[in-house]
Amino acid sequence: MGLQLGDIAPDFTADSTAGEIGFRAWKAGSWAVLFSHPADFTPVCTTELGRVAQLKAEWAARDTKPIALSVDSVADHKNWIPDIDQVNETTVDYPIIADPDKKVAELYGMIHPNEGDTSSVRSVFIIDPADKIRLTLTYPKSVGRNFDEILRAVDALQLTDRAAVSTPVDWRNGDRVIVPPTVSTEDAKAKFGDVDEVKPYLRYVAQPEA
Repeated sequence: MGLQLGDIAPDFTADSTAGEIGFRAWKAGSWAVLFSHPADFTPVCTTELGRVAQLKAEWAARDTKPIALSVDSVADHKNWIPDIDQVNETTVDYPIIADPDKKVAELYGMIHPNEGDTSSVRSVFIIDPADKIRLTLTYPKSVGRNFDEILRAVDALQLTDRAAVSTPVDWRNGDRVIVPPTVSTEDAKAKFGDVDEVKPYLRYVAQPEA
């Protein structure tokens, strides 16, 4: 059985473009997005890592630290970063982990041999300040990820932790949210104000303020 939601994210120490990193010490009580990519100097990965760098202010606003991983070396990572910066008109300043022995990739189940080789697939782990895995995504090597969606998921996780609500399909920050079934309509009105009861089990309220 691989890692599941609610599991404590395994700690590890690895070399990276920012030097040796102890994962839990590096994230230090923040949210983190740990994401793997198959290889350096590849086209899809060049666009992905550039997009993560472009979103620097968005990660910071959510107290969330991105960190990438592939099975290539630190030297390869550092030689590749200028290409990423140039192509995406950005600056990659978050760490990229070097995992040539695949220890971290295997620890997190990022190696899927049926995808063609033993490089890491496009895995994503959203990890909360208590080091719990809160969301996982796995994309095939040929499909680039949507990091706006990953930001949206971080927003939803942080909101539902803070306000004990749920988010509906396609929710975006600022949209209405759902009252969970464990809260009565009367209690919801007392807590949130106006309640739009579509069905007894489907009730909307305005997004609570932070």
